[in-house]
Amino acid sequence: MATVELRDVKKSFGSVEIIHGLNLDVKDGEFLALVGPSGCGKSTLLRMLAGLEEVTEGDIRIDGRTVNSLTPRERNVAMVFQSYALYPHMSVAQNMAFNLKLARKPKAEIKARVDEAAKMLGLEDLLDRRPSQLSGGQRQRVAMGRAVVRNPAIFLFDEPLSNLDAKLRVQMRAEIKKLHQRVRTTSVYVTHDQIEAMTLADRIVVLNQGHIEQVGRPLELYRHPANLFVAGFIGSPAMNFLDATVSNKDGELRAALRDGTQVSLPENTAARDGQAAVIGIRPEHVVIGSDGISLKGMTEIVEPTGAQTHVTIGCAGQSVLAVIDSATELQMGEAVEVSVAPQYIHVFDKASGERI
Repeated sequence: MATVELRDVKKSFGSVEIIHGLNLDVKDGEFLALVGPSGCGKSTLLRMLAGLEEVTEGDIRIDGRTVNSLTPRERNVAMVFQSYALYPHMSVAQNMAFNLKLARKPKAEIKARVDEAAKMLGLEDLLDRRPSQLSGGQRQRVAMGRAVVRNPAIFLFDEPLSNLDAKLRVQMRAEIKKLHQRVRTTSVYVTHDQIEAMTLADRIVVLNQGHIEQVGRPLELYRHPANLFVAGFIGSPAMNFLDATVSNKDGELRAALRDGTQVSLPENTAARDGQAAVIGIRPEHVVIGSDGISLKGMTEIVEPTGAQTHVTIGCAGQSVLAVIDSATELQMGEAVEVSVAPQYIHVFDKASGERI
């Protein structure tokens, strides 16, 4: 296992700067997820960690040693790619053993490591098969096994589940989590899917245009997003945002929505009278009824998903998405009253986007 340190790391392609002076520490044995929209720099950052891209400025340290000039092999990292990148003419066992053979490891050691990784990943009955005879999930497990047998200091995952269907993604998420719990190797995982990040990671780094927006534990980011970007990115479905103007009368903080609806703000909100703000409400915290901050409107879209129903409601001059129990049946165009408890209200400054 190993620690990872990024110190003022920048990456440019010609005159275009992609990564803007990042500073980040990854703890020994930690599972860290890098999330963000396409083009935010997360895969570029992972490739710099792996030694596949040069650092323009700054330092990358693994276990306190600066590795900027070291090759991927010298860094002792193993990378699992989005594509399985298996050799089609080799068996599963041969694919998993390939890097060990290149390193001229003894045959007995190679077999022991392959057998151990195969048992760990449920590949014991597939060792003689070729990649064409495997499902997508099995191929990804082989790719993971090829990384595991090397006993690397760090695992790097570059969107390894994006080529799988929804059911297999759920299954492979569980496989990756079990793998990390067994080997406890420091892992950095890149994904655009925040559900993957929430379920897998010890901590999440939210990237946006080459900058770090927030770093924290999954529920910390969910409950206390630092700004509008993080609030909108973390959580599924995404948070509702309502434009408002803050008023402070007789020491009571309130916000007026577009239609004049008054919303009481949490006591710890550091907002000032007249401040333009954005009120954030998660869809799962919107409930049918008037027990809390009440909003009235008409249903615009009703989407049953099984156990839950997603309802879009036109209210307060805007649209609000609510996630409700499917036992409550609503029709399009139906008048409805919804509410949210004050402790679930998030308040952001409209100009800066920062939490207030």
